[in-house]
Amino acid sequence: MSDKTKLAVLGSGKGSNLVSLAKACAAGALPADIVLVASDVADAGILERAAESGLPARFIEPGKFRTKLDETAEAAYVAALRESGAEWVALAGFMRILKGDFLRAFEKKVVNIHPSLLPAFPGLEAWKQAHDYGVKTTGCTVHMVDHGIDTGSILA
Repeated sequence: MSDKTKLAVLGSGKGSNLVSLAKACAAGALPADIVLVASDVADAGILERAAESGLPARFIEPGKFRTKLDETAEAAYVAALRESGAEWVALAGFMRILKGDFLRAFEKKVVNIHPSLLPAFPGLEAWKQAHDYGVKTTGCTVHMVDHGIDTGSILA
């Protein structure tokens, strides 16, 4: 029996963060096994990267809203993650806000990779916000996901 954490990765884009997570898992730097990669975008690169890495992957219909999951989609994500055995969830470029039942199902077990040094520039297009503001240096933040938008405890 593995003592590694079972990790699900959700993403909407190219999958570059997934590749980094998978490499870290393979090298033992991240003591986790990726048990599911899911996307809200049917042709997202993250699904291709998962297939190339031999990871289980699937598209899950996001529902009728552009920036969040509707109730049916939220239930489908929770069911898929539970079915996979996921203990933790990493948001790696997942472009929908998670709320309600999803966060209750994985309470204090969801981390996000955000493309700014929070608390500066939360929300969408953080890199554009930083550029428009004129900052000379920026970076990324890994934080816990809570019921706010990019307001959870900062991990790195």
